[in-house]
Amino acid sequence: MRILMFSWEYPPHVVGGLGKHVAELLSPLGELPEVELTLVTPRWSGGEPEEKIGRATIHRVDPPSIEGDFYTGAWQTNLRLEQYAHRLWEETGPFDLIHVHDWLVAFVGAAFKRSYKIPLLATMHATERGRGRGFLGSDQSRAIHHVEWWLTFESWRVIACSEYMRNEVAEFFECPLEKIDVIPNGVETARFDALEGEDFGHFRNMYALPSELIAFSVGRVVFEKGLHVLVRAMPSVLAQLSTVKAVVAGKGPELDSLRSLAWSLGVGEKVLFTGFISDDDRDRLFKIAECAVFPSLYEPFGIVALEAMAAKCPVVVSEVGGLKDVVQHGETGITVYPDDPESLAWGILHTLQFPEWSALRVQNAHRAVGEQYNWRRIAQMTASVYQRCIHERALASW
Repeated sequence: MRILMFSWEYPPHVVGGLGKHVAELLSPLGELPEVELTLVTPRWSGGEPEEKIGRATIHRVDPPSIEGDFYTGAWQTNLRLEQYAHRLWEETGPFDLIHVHDWLVAFVGAAFKRSYKIPLLATMHATERGRGRGFLGSDQSRAIHHVEWWLTFESWRVIACSEYMRNEVAEFFECPLEKIDVIPNGVETARFDALEGEDFGHFRNMYALPSELIAFSVGRVVFEKGLHVLVRAMPSVLAQLSTVKAVVAGKGPELDSLRSLAWSLGVGEKVLFTGFISDDDRDRLFKIAECAVFPSLYEPFGIVALEAMAAKCPVVVSEVGGLKDVVQHGETGITVYPDDPESLAWGILHTLQFPEWSALRVQNAHRAVGEQYNWRRIAQMTASVYQRCIHERALASW
């Protein structure tokens, strides 16, 4: 099977879960003998124009100078991707299927579907309406929502990363449930297992006092990640356990307002905002933290929770979206009510005050990650969807 994939994000340009997913999926998918994979992506942050990973080939295309709003810029970039991929098609021969990730590359995906009459497969990582908690508050949001609807309509099949996202896609876009396959995100435990036994004493001293217990959160600092809930929970946490230190890593538009909120609540010295950190430092923080906290208001999947579980760090998450699929309350972590500082404070305190129970949940979580969320299994599930689409296309008239 020759697969042509389009993605807005790919290393070194990774903004969120979409970029991580594509980066981690590409290698095991490219190792499957039945798959020959070609990825075309904008070259936002450098990287080689062409790169090989196993049997997978990555083509980074220099994007145009963006004029207009983000939506218009996405469309202009799709034109550049389409021009490049057409030349690639002529030089290397036909492909059997087009796989696109989210609306940002929907335009080029649909164009290739129509031009070459081959099936289009879309992975929906999130939705504009979901990010807006049910609302579309601007013309741009409404335009993006329309493209998302159009993409699910044009696609032969749709992949969602969780049962929650499957139901959201079905509801928001009137997409038949039987058209949607659930394939989760994943994580490999090996990179965290390799850190076992290392001395992180000097590293830890950069973030907290030896006597402090670290509650760690990482991700884009945007409203839907619910970090304001964590800040608002800290007075209640500290009232019962004064040695807790919240460490929040990541960058985004809410950073300054969250700092102001922390100081206004009198917990500024107990909440450290690190800004951007490297992947290596993120992994080390998972290893030194006493718990990982993800209080999202909207989360289609929650790959950071999987990373914490792989690192054997106890997790506390809000019971929303894909997080409630990944984390089983009392079994692999603690789930709390969303947008509820007191509930979140309870979850953090329960995790820190009962370390024996937390250790049992950590064992269960680490085992679940290895069995259910490894990328080799996810690559095989994805290849099965490829095979189904290609087989059905062979039996259908266009």
